[in-house]
Amino acid sequence: MESAALLFRRHGIDGTSFSDVIAHSGAPRGSIYHHFPAGKAQLAAETTQWAGQFILASTVAALAENDPVGAIEASSRWWTKLLRSSDYEAGCVIAAATVEGVREPAVRAAAAQAFTDWEKVLAQALRQRGVATPRARSVATLVVAAIEGAVILARAQRSTEPLLRVTRELQAIVADSMP
Repeated sequence: MESAALLFRRHGIDGTSFSDVIAHSGAPRGSIYHHFPAGKAQLAAETTQWAGQFILASTVAALAENDPVGAIEASSRWWTKLLRSSDYEAGCVIAAATVEGVREPAVRAAAAQAFTDWEKVLAQALRQRGVATPRARSVATLVVAAIEGAVILARAQRSTEPLLRVTRELQAIVADSMP
């Protein structure tokens, strides 16, 4: 699944075949069919779920080390490193699953759950810092949507500037939302 996630974020789900995943992972051909008997749709759904949980765990760890403003900075540093090291080819697995999940309801559902989980953990961190529940939820949604959008802009413009600008604005908004 890790190989699938790496390939999906670079080439999208539709642009990645079982053969690509096998070649990248070095796994025997039969193992992918054994673990994903329902085919590529199952691989995409389970990889999306896995990637969502991976990013959620990273977010929880960043929030444990920092306040939400610092966690946004940590996220921005991670994305900046990924974008630059991939020559702006790598994006978010969850975004790819959302865009290409139209034909696969399980893939779209996994993406929706990932976004929901990220929003919940951010909203909870904001509530713990005194932000009212409706505002915490709105700010959390804004953070997730803005970072995802900034990554797309960064890839298109082949520059981290959109991500850096969005990060600064999000940090100000989050700081202002906390009493």
